[in-house]
Amino acid sequence: MSFFDVLKAFWETAKNVLPIVIFLCIFRLIVLRKPIEEIKTLALGTLLSIIGLHLFLKGISLSLIPLGDSVGRDLVVLNNKYLIAIFAFVVGFFATMVEPGLKSLALEVEEISTGAIPMNVLINAVGIGFGLGMSIGIVKILNNIPTKTILFPVLLLAMILGYFAPREFVDIAIDSASATTGPVNIPLNMAIALGLSKILETSDPLLNGFGIIGLTSMGAVISVLALGILSRI
Repeated sequence: MSFFDVLKAFWETAKNVLPIVIFLCIFRLIVLRKPIEEIKTLALGTLLSIIGLHLFLKGISLSLIPLGDSVGRDLVVLNNKYLIAIFAFVVGFFATMVEPGLKSLALEVEEISTGAIPMNVLINAVGIGFGLGMSIGIVKILNNIPTKTILFPVLLLAMILGYFAPREFVDIAIDSASATTGPVNIPLNMAIALGLSKILETSDPLLNGFGIIGLTSMGAVISVLALGILSRI
């Protein structure tokens, strides 16, 4: 790859970052009529963000995505749906443990609740829910079950739990679901699901490979709501 190709690749990333930075600067100067402080720091931070985002996306495309896809394709070797479901739970659980967005959310929840909702308890609850959602998604692929067949009962369960759970846990559950869709979970788990769906003769990757991230997020919602009900009991 030539030097110009490298610059072109970085520019593609910069085009996604610079517009929001420029918009915020213009909004602050013209609408809010406030000066931009630490311009040098802002410029350096923007540059580092572009470089970091580019390297991260490049690394993901070279590591987690192809690895997850190859593992998904080879899961059929186990020839045991229960083992595959357990594997999916373990991957979903531990991938959730390293999500920085979830840790930030859990830290804020612990601080705002003055320790009433410990960070580790919330993280593990979300991890369990995400892992269960991942297992359900993989079982859906293995048995060629339509997503809507699983989604409707899951949504109904979430609504019932949301009715009985404390108000604060309902809000935290929604945010927890969003926090799980981070830079580790999405590429890894989706790659595994698509890899498995591609190798199964009875499965259509377009119909069954996608939707798994939504199911895992709903699993996180349900687990946090269940935690809220348990804390009330």
